[in-house]
Amino acid sequence: MKRLLWRHFYRRAGGWILTLVLVYGVFIGSLFVMQRSLMYFPDAVRFVPSEWALPEMKPLPVVTKDGLHLMSWYRPPQALDKLTVVFFQGNAGHLGYRNYKFRPWLDAGYGVLLVGYRGFCNPGSPSEQGLYMDARAAINAIRAKGVPENGMVFYGESMGTGVAVQMATEYPHAVGLILESPYTSIPDVGADRYPLVPVRWLLLDRFDSIAKIKKVHMPLLLLHGEMDQVIPIKFGKKLFAAANEPKQSYYVPDAGHNNVYNLKVQQIILNFLADLPTAQLLDEQK
Repeated sequence: MKRLLWRHFYRRAGGWILTLVLVYGVFIGSLFVMQRSLMYFPDAVRFVPSEWALPEMKPLPVVTKDGLHLMSWYRPPQALDKLTVVFFQGNAGHLGYRNYKFRPWLDAGYGVLLVGYRGFCNPGSPSEQGLYMDARAAINAIRAKGVPENGMVFYGESMGTGVAVQMATEYPHAVGLILESPYTSIPDVGADRYPLVPVRWLLLDRFDSIAKIKKVHMPLLLLHGEMDQVIPIKFGKKLFAAANEPKQSYYVPDAGHNNVYNLKVQQIILNFLADLPTAQLLDEQK
């Protein structure tokens, strides 16, 4: 009798385990298929700079290597010795929500290029390699307008820090790199947040900044909120430790992921920009 009961129990338990395995497999499969819709959250509303107190920003149409016609936005530097800040946004919303970041750069006379991503008020769907193509197309468009590589500073925000680091490896003569709320890699952050999911096997878009940062030799400014729950500060600190000199960091007390940019941070950024070399820009104009 006891043997029959145990056999019945094992059958039931085996059925439960098989069901759990099947449910888990379906769940993981769904995550794999849907991963980009869970990673990128573009705003469907079209970004119009004049509606966001950025009337200086003018359209910069570009064509990517894979044939997409995208819109970025550009205001040239207002003096020969002024750099151009190339901005790569995070994974949500549109560029207008960041207008408070750009305003001080514009007022100080810097050139500003707001890189338009595919799928973000533009045709196409975002992906890691796609965003790299979008960034290259926008950078090459202002180079064609006369902005030299050594007149650029790359600024990445959140997910956009991965794009900024990649561009810093491809355009090594740029004079500065600013990373706001960066990560080591997307799989690192995902595995930390979802320990029961095989994130490292599933992710297509990896943005492996920790593997690339040693190739970057331009001055670095890294900013991160100490209370960041989206990309915990430990990832920013690990990336900073791996980076080459010269480098500086500021960890913002009591700041989370979306409120890093305060008046002190604004001044730190302006000071960083002012300290970057610009003499070569004047020499090239002679």
